[in-house]
Amino acid sequence: KVADIERSLAFYCGVLGFELTQRYGAEAAFFSAGGYHHHFGINTWESKGGKPPPRGATGLFHTAILYPTRATLADALRRLIAAGASLDGASDHGTHEALYLRDPDDNGLELAWDRPPEAWPRNPDGSLAMITVRLDLEDLLKEEPPA
Repeated sequence: KVADIERSLAFYCGVLGFELTQRYGAEAAFFSAGGYHHHFGINTWESKGGKPPPRGATGLFHTAILYPTRATLADALRRLIAAGASLDGASDHGTHEALYLRDPDDNGLELAWDRPPEAWPRNPDGSLAMITVRLDLEDLLKEEPPA
């Protein structure tokens, strides 16, 4: 549910680079990456002009969007910077690197890329040993833009 379809499409398609795949008038839209019919569906059927839920209310913590490579995550960061979007945080979890932010309707987003599973940190028993340390954004921005 979003308050304004055009504002959300400007963010998801214009800033994050998703492709608009279908519109239902001015009330709903679907978008995706890589030619898929839709990864996301947004609408204003019950929320046009609405306000985000207050802090402390139930709902999703965030939606995670997985980028295929570190270079594509760096490209997303460049687009966010160019759009003046602010980050809530940026973490290296050992298994993946992630950017945290909010969309125009205050929905939480995690933009991430996964390291190969053989590079994931593990405990002696083989279980995951994920960490949370600050992600070096300057280092991420050194990645060459994807072709």
